[in-house]
Amino acid sequence: MSATTSTRTGTDTGADARPSRNIRPSRSSRSVRAPRNVIGGIFGWIWLAVIILPIYYILVTSLRKQSSFYSENPLLPPAEPTLESYGTVLTNGFPLYFLNSLIVTIVSVGVVLVVCVMAAYYVVRSRTPWARRTFSVFLLGLAIPLQATIIPVYYMITQLRLYDTLIALILPSIAFAIPITILILVNFLRDIPNELFESMRMDGTGDWGMLWHLVVPLAKPAIVTVAIYDALNVWNGFLFPLVLTQSANTRVLPLSLWTFQGEFTINIPAVLAAVTLSALPIIVLYIVGRRQLISGLTAGFGK
Repeated sequence: MSATTSTRTGTDTGADARPSRNIRPSRSSRSVRAPRNVIGGIFGWIWLAVIILPIYYILVTSLRKQSSFYSENPLLPPAEPTLESYGTVLTNGFPLYFLNSLIVTIVSVGVVLVVCVMAAYYVVRSRTPWARRTFSVFLLGLAIPLQATIIPVYYMITQLRLYDTLIALILPSIAFAIPITILILVNFLRDIPNELFESMRMDGTGDWGMLWHLVVPLAKPAIVTVAIYDALNVWNGFLFPLVLTQSANTRVLPLSLWTFQGEFTINIPAVLAAVTLSALPIIVLYIVGRRQLISGLTAGFGK
């Protein structure tokens, strides 16, 4: 009996010890390749060319001389590349205009982020009707176009005696950046599980602690998204600087392009050199925060 059992056991062990053959998946289980979207690829390359061509033209033209601007082919590289236009820009008040734009953008975006993060936390965590009404008031700001408010804004700025100051640019920029910032942050904060808030509440953490140690780290993609979006709008803003400022000391980069406009001619290479220099900070900001940009924009909208 024991011999028979040992024989069977040995046979089974030997069978199990044999290497198993690789089982090839059937054709039905293999992944089927999706058909190539040739038409979509063609339109994608066309759209890429539409985007790249103006950028190429700006860079190439900024390296030309003013005297050869009208004599050379605008789409070919310059025969004699030069940085003369960049020198002209840097010696005609560009550092001051750059500093003014930097101050307006940093202060505006910083205040918007601080206010909107706290407001979004209140809207998401509060269960009172007042929180829902507050959110509705913020969303109402999206329906008001900026151009329709320029006269009331101008009147208020002049009555406050802030005309031709950087504060006159900062305050309206903050006001018009709040609605879209609140919308993005609220939709992102709603995706944070409620259990995380309750567990921190049981540990004795207050609202300020949860806001700083939970909401801010988890909402980093949304914060980076609204920071880039708001900074882009403030940096490229033209209407408020045009109406609310006058002197050269408060001039920002969008208005600085007028510096290179003469009575009869316009220094096109210098203008495009100024455009190139003014776009560099936004490009750097986008490169730093590009990973969080898409996730922050799409958060909460797929529900």
